Amino acid sequence: MTVTSPWEFAARAFEPKPRRWASPGDLACALDPTTVQTPALDVIDRELVALADGDNDRLMVCMPPQEGKSSRISHRFAEWLLVHDPDLRIAIVSYADEIARRWGSDIKLDAQTFNGEDDTIDLGIRLRTDSRAAGRWQIEGRKGGVYCVGVGGALAGKPVDVLLWDDPLKDLEQAQSASYRERAWRFWQAVAVPRLGPGSRVVLVTTRWHENDPAGRLLAHEPERWRVVRIPAIAEVDDDPLGRSIGEPMISARGERDWGRIRQSVGEYVWAALYQQRPAPADGGLFKRSTLRHWTKGAAERLLLDGRIVDLRDCWRFLTVDLAASVRTSADYTVAAVWAIAPDGDLVMLDGIRVRLDPAGHWPAVRSLRERWSADVVFVESRMFGTTLVYEAAKAGVPVQELHADADKLTRALPATARADSGRLWFPPEDRFPAWQDWQDELLAFPNGVHDDVPDVVAYAARVAGAHWVPAETQRRPGVSGYDDAVIEQAYAAATGNATGLDLMSINY
Repeated sequence: MTVTSPWEFAARAFEPKPRRWASPGDLACALDPTTVQTPALDVIDRELVALADGDNDRLMVCMPPQEGKSSRISHRFAEWLLVHDPDLRIAIVSYADEIARRWGSDIKLDAQTFNGEDDTIDLGIRLRTDSRAAGRWQIEGRKGGVYCVGVGGALAGKPVDVLLWDDPLKDLEQAQSASYRERAWRFWQAVAVPRLGPGSRVVLVTTRWHENDPAGRLLAHEPERWRVVRIPAIAEVDDDPLGRSIGEPMISARGERDWGRIRQSVGEYVWAALYQQRPAPADGGLFKRSTLRHWTKGAAERLLLDGRIVDLRDCWRFLTVDLAASVRTSADYTVAAVWAIAPDGDLVMLDGIRVRLDPAGHWPAVRSLRERWSADVVFVESRMFGTTLVYEAAKAGVPVQELHADADKLTRALPATARADSGRLWFPPEDRFPAWQDWQDELLAFPNGVHDDVPDVVAYAARVAGAHWVPAETQRRPGVSGYDDAVIEQAYAAATGNATGLDLMSINY
């Protein structure tokens, strides 16, 4: 009697065979008539079929968020494989258990719904009665089934014929963390690879976040092994996978998408990584010299932003402050800036200081800046709320609000760099602001410079402005005491992370 090992079985499982549906997309359209099929998904379908036919055994799909790639691969491709070969053992992996289980649950629901009863399509998948958990189930009388696990989970003792790795990292914060990147890499090396046999197949579906994310490391370690499908939002090369001309946008599964507006909103750093699938290394600096714009002085209380006139009397003004705890030569600087939000939403730095001060000198310096420009609230990071500055400001009746550092410095800076990239962040004229060279040097060196106090102050200002600004027709010119409490609370909500709106840290891809 010949005994077939699990790995020999895996090698034979992908021999070409007749199929009820030619591709995962065909199956998706049959089960759900509302399925949107785009040229990008057509390309992915062809690659998935080629992988199932044995043309290759490692496929990497990199594509902008919310374009249907995860649903097509982790849901429909897994389902399509089991319809045609119910002996396949499929593992679905994601950054978290609940995300991976969602796909297993969707396939399970389809198997139970499309069973030939009530004139439905019959997928022919019957689940074992003793194995029906959403993230772990097997097919009655067959070897196949689905096992779902998050990065950090276990696949011990489970031979895997097909591994679908969907989003190894959750978001930008995890991608910027060396520990999270290393955690995902250890999962691949120590958990996933030992479960794969000679005939196993792997599909990595991801949106690129970082040059050293799992996709980047796999391509660096074994570039010849992987078939890569990289679909950028805007075509950049002649041999574009969709056959587009350079500069031509992709047809989105979500209908019309204003890619130009998205690019302005997220900034060049995120655009290159998240939408073009070519993460740029951060060592060149997030702030670019060409994007650091300066206003010029107009008559009276007016500023000129590339010819546009902004009346400071129509602007809410506030300060952001980063305090240094020491006056040692090697210590960080105390940095403060006073800002104005223009009626059209532009963020304008009016003045600032970058000095080494004894704590007793913090409040006099900030108070002078505030009074010179008739600014309102002073925003200070929460870790500095026990300082002399906060005490003296409160005693003087000046409103001080907390800024919560709920993300790493690089991530906090992205809204500010997005503003700079789109021409909506302005700095004082060099001839009126002698300290500009020091401010510029610190911005351009970030995130690899010795000091990062200036980027912190600029980043927090962009965060406050992001929630404070409302369209010009709903604004009113502030009186002597500034805007009303409701508007101040709105700005505070942004600074404390309680505002809604575009949040790069919580988008589900």
